[in-house]
Amino acid sequence: MSLQIAKDEYLQALRRGHKEYKELTAAGRPPHPAVLDEILEDNSANTVQDIGLVEIPATRVVGTKSAGRITAFTANFRPLLGPGTEFAVKWVHLCAAHLSDVGIQSPIECYEYLGDFYVVEGNKRVSVMRHFDAARIPANVQRIVPPMSDEPRIRAYYEFMEFFKYSRLYLVQFRRPGDYAQLLAAVGKEPTQMWEEDERRTFNAYFQYFREAFYALNAKVKDVLPEEALLLWLKVHPYRDLGRMTGPELKKSLQALWPDVVAGEAQVQTKPVTQGRTNLLDRIAAPGKLNVAFVHQLSSAESAWVLGHEDGRRYVEEIFGDKIATRSYFHANTPEAMEQLLEQAVADGAQVVFTTAPKMSRATLRTALKYPRVHFLNCSVDQPYSSVRTYYGRMYEAKFITGAIAGAMAQKNRIGYIAAYPIFGEIASINAFALGAQLTNPRAQVELRWSCLPGTPQADLLADGVRVISNRAAPTLDRMYLDFCSYGTYLADDLGNLIPLGMPVWGWGKFYEFVIRSVREGAWKEDKSNPKAVNYWLGMDSQVISLRLSERLPAGVAAMAGILHREMTAGTLDPFARRILSQDGTVKNDGSKVFTPAELLKLDWLCENVVGTIPAFDELLPMAQPMVRELGIYRDQIPAIKENV
Repeated sequence: MSLQIAKDEYLQALRRGHKEYKELTAAGRPPHPAVLDEILEDNSANTVQDIGLVEIPATRVVGTKSAGRITAFTANFRPLLGPGTEFAVKWVHLCAAHLSDVGIQSPIECYEYLGDFYVVEGNKRVSVMRHFDAARIPANVQRIVPPMSDEPRIRAYYEFMEFFKYSRLYLVQFRRPGDYAQLLAAVGKEPTQMWEEDERRTFNAYFQYFREAFYALNAKVKDVLPEEALLLWLKVHPYRDLGRMTGPELKKSLQALWPDVVAGEAQVQTKPVTQGRTNLLDRIAAPGKLNVAFVHQLSSAESAWVLGHEDGRRYVEEIFGDKIATRSYFHANTPEAMEQLLEQAVADGAQVVFTTAPKMSRATLRTALKYPRVHFLNCSVDQPYSSVRTYYGRMYEAKFITGAIAGAMAQKNRIGYIAAYPIFGEIASINAFALGAQLTNPRAQVELRWSCLPGTPQADLLADGVRVISNRAAPTLDRMYLDFCSYGTYLADDLGNLIPLGMPVWGWGKFYEFVIRSVREGAWKEDKSNPKAVNYWLGMDSQVISLRLSERLPAGVAAMAGILHREMTAGTLDPFARRILSQDGTVKNDGSKVFTPAELLKLDWLCENVVGTIPAFDELLPMAQPMVRELGIYRDQIPAIKENV
């Protein structure tokens, strides 16, 4: 290999280095590689693991162990010293070796911290190989392990270390707990299954292919990693498609998903907004008749949940009359049936599509990407998609009031509570109920049971002498649900008769009215330049959640409940705006904190007066696991189901 060619390469690398240095300096960014010793000023709590010889991603070499000689390089390891320096001579000889049949033989020595690499010996080798866009660099790696903490990035890193143990892959570095499990499921690997060499090479090639498409669309995506975009892409496409799609096809598929890629964390919207168009032209452009579809997993005869949504559909038919046309589709109970019925709804002319179960979220997303002019909504929470909005109700508000009723009616300070699933929002309902009980009876203890576990919770509580029990919220406004005492809060008298007290109620019609009105009046806004994921979480102030009181309530208790109801509906009562202790005695609120909607959705602790625990995933009945897998408060810790790749 001619040294002159290597010298020419150095001059080219030097020009790029000077240009990069000026650009980084002008942008106010560090122009030189990061220094690990400065990042870890006090590393006494860290441990070091010897990883040995491994191929590391060239792009993840971000700095040096110490500050010596960093001024010889830009942040991307491009050279900055003149061609007559000793540094340049060594660089040129390494370049000649790299371009020869022999290549660079010696691996670099480096430390790894949180997935990034800091060179101890071999800076010039990195510089040469980065200059020629080498994908991977052989390295002897020492891993610096930070102490475990609740910080999501640290939790995700500990999951990475387990992932690396079997995959030996450094290429992807997720920042959110649970993402490695999702990736393994998407590529068809068990968590403890060793990767073969050809599987590693295939994944490296696929990811490099995807990353090139990602950066080709926009190299300056704010706070989005290509591996995070890949995880979202794999929710829509099978892993094997990365080896089948042409470059243009891959870019097109990613372009369709782009608003969801950049949407970021879901925004929780707690107020209905229906005012939109104000000018005459916009009013003329409003749809004459809006076609609205409802897609259900079961039929209303099989499911009270579906019946509640169907009642909501009939409600909006009465409200809007001939301004809308509605149609229902039933038995979307398999992935194939979901997509088939969604396609049918669009073919039938649907302009707004509601899918009424969380399990349909992925099928809804796939269909929404194909039909961006149709408005899709899925009945769930905390889904980070801008193409599909989600909706649910703040049931905790009504539960607080029924908790206050239960506290006033409790005998021997014991109250039973039957919860459905450990999902987003459910823990807020349990705690709000417990706080309501504490409001009227400071000594009340709420004995928690779960209907998603084996057993008969209502019968068990009654047999144990608990006389006041809170069960699930009613799916519709029909009074029979209150009188039957299979829903709501009720009292067992001395003869064993169940006497209704009060019942939270889902009012889906009010939500559907809000969405339909917002679409008709132009309040459904989608900023294509700044897409956002929207989760509607509406409560008693919008009548999506309501409360039905029993006529058999004592007058004083009924009056108290009425006051709380008015305050809650007016938005002037916050059940969590008080001093709150958790079961372990931790102060969760000293009385000054206002919990955000996102914090309330994701509560994962129980109040001090709750007796019971939040069940683990493997304790649940099989029929309950799909719901918890989708919306469980610990869903990032649930083993993912291996997909058919």
